[in-house]
Amino acid sequence: MHTNVLVIDDEPELAEYTAKYFNMSGVDTRFVLSRQEALDFLGENTCSLVLLDINLGGDSGFDLCREIRSTTDVPIFFISARSSEDDMLLALSIGGDDYICKPFSLGVLLAKVKAVLKRYEEKGGSTSDEGLIQLGSSCFDMKKAAVIRDGVSTGLKAMEYKLLVYMLKNRGRVIPKDEFFEKVWETDYVSDVTLNVHIRHLREKIEQDPGEPRVIKTIWGVGFMLEDGN
Repeated sequence: MHTNVLVIDDEPELAEYTAKYFNMSGVDTRFVLSRQEALDFLGENTCSLVLLDINLGGDSGFDLCREIRSTTDVPIFFISARSSEDDMLLALSIGGDDYICKPFSLGVLLAKVKAVLKRYEEKGGSTSDEGLIQLGSSCFDMKKAAVIRDGVSTGLKAMEYKLLVYMLKNRGRVIPKDEFFEKVWETDYVSDVTLNVHIRHLREKIEQDPGEPRVIKTIWGVGFMLEDGN
């Protein structure tokens, strides 16, 4: 069985209410309350996005994220009452696509989820007829949502893919951070930390030396620019 969203949260009322709200809005959603229930569900079913709490009783959402990431690139949104930058950085560095602090607006969360679901669920189809796009010494395979560097192909997560495609559409132009939030995440409720971590992950896959980027350039105080390829 396939569902759009799987909510993994040890707070029964919040998990159930979130699932009901999403289902009423046309997004097929299921919820589980523990790490083991999540693994059992994913062992028999598939989903297009995971909403994952960090604290899962005696288990860690960070550890569960790593387990999920070992088998699938499904988008993962961390949902947590913990708001420290260290938690956000860890969540994004181990494979999370976004980090949302409790309490949150269900309406805003639903909008973010719908935007990512649209991108992720369309990614299996043809996204471009252009084939390989040169990015410095690397190549971007749009059809496979992967970067090829030194003969090694590395898949992109859903938000990395969307971010890179937007930069390609605006190649050679400085893109302000606020524009990324509006056009890529489609919400203002995104922190600079989230954007910076995703840019770093892209550089690690594209750049020969991520510490000295030549493809994705930082324009200090403004935003980022993808080199024009000339």
